[in-house]
Amino acid sequence: MGKMGPIILIAISAALWGIIAIFVRKLAALGFTSMEIVTLRVVTAVLLLGIIGITKYPGQMKIHLADSKYFIGTGIFSIVLFNWCYFTSINQLSLSFSVILLYTAPTFVVILSYLFLKESMDRRKIISVIGTLIGCVLIVGVSLKDTPSMNLVGILTGLGAGFGYALYSIFGKFALAKYRPFTVTFYTFLVAAITLLLFTDLFEKGSILGTGEVIIYGLGLGLFPTVIAYLLYTKGLEKMESSKASIIATVEPVAATLLSVFLYNENFGVLQFVGTAIILLSVILINLPKKTFINKQKKASV
Repeated sequence: MGKMGPIILIAISAALWGIIAIFVRKLAALGFTSMEIVTLRVVTAVLLLGIIGITKYPGQMKIHLADSKYFIGTGIFSIVLFNWCYFTSINQLSLSFSVILLYTAPTFVVILSYLFLKESMDRRKIISVIGTLIGCVLIVGVSLKDTPSMNLVGILTGLGAGFGYALYSIFGKFALAKYRPFTVTFYTFLVAAITLLLFTDLFEKGSILGTGEVIIYGLGLGLFPTVIAYLLYTKGLEKMESSKASIIATVEPVAATLLSVFLYNENFGVLQFVGTAIILLSVILINLPKKTFINKQKKASV
């Protein structure tokens, strides 16, 4: 895999996360709650990954019991915590403000990577993180008028969503030191699926679970923005610093915005355009060779 390989994998995974609205909106219209959709997503994902593992990667289905702590980290503290916090925040604040809080994730990753993975925290990363956060604010277009109450629970759970989102890159990096990307992805969703099935009543929806539309959109949700997206992200993470991967992954709101414009005919104004440009420039900046960045800094100071 060349230098651009991991970058491309992360960017494609982020774009796939960006199309999740197609499946979520349809399943919500069919009568599923937010957490039921999350449960359907992870259960479908683990079934698909299980079939792939048994038929193609049987040797990668084994782990040491002592290493289950990594998958409790990626499965419960990341996937489950992130989704629970995110949907709680949405119920307390406006959707736009919750999205902004979610995209504090790269900030958490840069700090946690510095503390636990001994990754550098240089000027470039800090500028890129600030850039992606500003870009997300502009794309989402947050307005305090849209926020019914700026309550502490909403803000804390919103930040909790960003923190949980960030933890996949941290725990995932530790797990990748011992296991292949497929193994990490499979056990992440196995742990998340078991946990969510204990706390949601998905199977009480048995009467509609077997209908054609639910099967099509459920499989689509489990396959594209979940199995394929997480396999690609984890593969890219294997060859890249967690902090860089999280910054590149902010391509997701760009993809989601473009989808909303072309598929749902939603507005795309000047602020959204500027926000998109800032995010893409931040992603380019974090991937510039260090010599290039240093030379530009020297020229600017002359």
